[in-house]
Amino acid sequence: MKILWLCNVMMPMIAEQLNMEATNKEGWLSGLADVVLKKRYENGIELAVAFPAPEEMFPAGHDVCMRTITVQGGKMTCYGFRENVTRPEVYDEGLEERLRKIIDSCRPDLVHCFGTEYPHTLAMCRVFPRKSRLLISIQGLCAVYANAYFADMPQKVIRSVTFRDYLKKDSIIEQQKKFEQRGKMEVEAVKLAKNISGRTEWDRHYTREWNPDASYFKMNETLRQDFYGASWDPKGCIPHSIFLSQGDYPVKGLHYMLKALPAIVARYPDARVYVAGNSVVKFKTLKQKLKISAYGRYLRKLIRENDLTDRVVFLGKLDSARMKEQYLKSHLFVCCSSIENSPNSLGEAMLLGMPCVSADVGGIPSMFTDGEDGILYEGFRSPMNSYDNVCNLKVNSEEQLENISKRLANSVISIWKDNEKLEQYCKNARIHAEKNHSRERNYAKMTEIYTKIIMQSEE
Repeated sequence: MKILWLCNVMMPMIAEQLNMEATNKEGWLSGLADVVLKKRYENGIELAVAFPAPEEMFPAGHDVCMRTITVQGGKMTCYGFRENVTRPEVYDEGLEERLRKIIDSCRPDLVHCFGTEYPHTLAMCRVFPRKSRLLISIQGLCAVYANAYFADMPQKVIRSVTFRDYLKKDSIIEQQKKFEQRGKMEVEAVKLAKNISGRTEWDRHYTREWNPDASYFKMNETLRQDFYGASWDPKGCIPHSIFLSQGDYPVKGLHYMLKALPAIVARYPDARVYVAGNSVVKFKTLKQKLKISAYGRYLRKLIRENDLTDRVVFLGKLDSARMKEQYLKSHLFVCCSSIENSPNSLGEAMLLGMPCVSADVGGIPSMFTDGEDGILYEGFRSPMNSYDNVCNLKVNSEEQLENISKRLANSVISIWKDNEKLEQYCKNARIHAEKNHSRERNYAKMTEIYTKIIMQSEE
């Protein structure tokens, strides 16, 4: 069977073959493709991949290009198409014709769209003629994230606009509106597709709400290759170091951690927070001062007011090897987001067998069990999101920010108090993650889903 994957980025394995710069995003797809290609004689899959491509891939005057690469001893066809991924809230009608060209060239038996966050998924759902052979895998859900975007920040911060925000039309409120726009396209895509795959009760709830007639398949994600086999050792970590995989926009909840940190430091004076990803707080040069966002300015204010300058370290972008290194030398992984589906960062930490604390938001309870794998604390709730069916509407956002931050601080202090319990958490988390993120099991499930969809569409 000929399968076409529609991806949000060029997979690292493809970038490597084409001698192009690879992204750190969605590296787990390379691992999944590896397994499919290794077992191509067993599964009968002829794999092709389509993705938004960098400008240097296109011949002059073309908006679609094709390359054939050899990986794992097998050939894979790659299709690049033009798309302005810096403006994912804007639907480009031209995407439909570009993807139609790819469909006509590839002639797939089934199209598998990984994620709903970009307009190309809606374009594919519109143009692929056999909706019964269209499969969407849910990653995040912008429509739901939009209602959690402000993440209990003070209204003064939400309304503030820096020079950078004004020029880029990218204030916090405008960012939230962009998520709403992306969410509208996402809901339409889900309504068009006849098949949905997800991995949590949270994504099942919303996709069923939007399209009750679609078939839903449970399929967990395979993680990046580097995170299989290695193991966290308490002797090799920096005592009382906390690792966050991201903190560059409000949904990731770094402000909750900065509010919680003084209480943690009062109990553990050597506590430090290490944050990977884009740093939005740089403020040394004139250029950095002009480029700072309202959220970055808010984070700087929290750091300054709570005397945290020497306790928060921004690491910048890390590739998978350096991410693994940071996990292994940290004493705790924290997910303090206001909303998530099932974050791969938490899965990676669990797979390495390290201590974890997470907000009980979105789909996280489907992958991380409170009191067994670590500690879940009550996080953000929105009365606008139907899954959050228990909301305290009497508590305003600023009170909620204080309450959530206190629960986060208490959870961090609690997990470090009892080494015996912490050790058991680590063992349980690793076992749970090895099951959830088993490459062989997830590969088998995916091929089973493909076969079932094709057989059902022939009936």
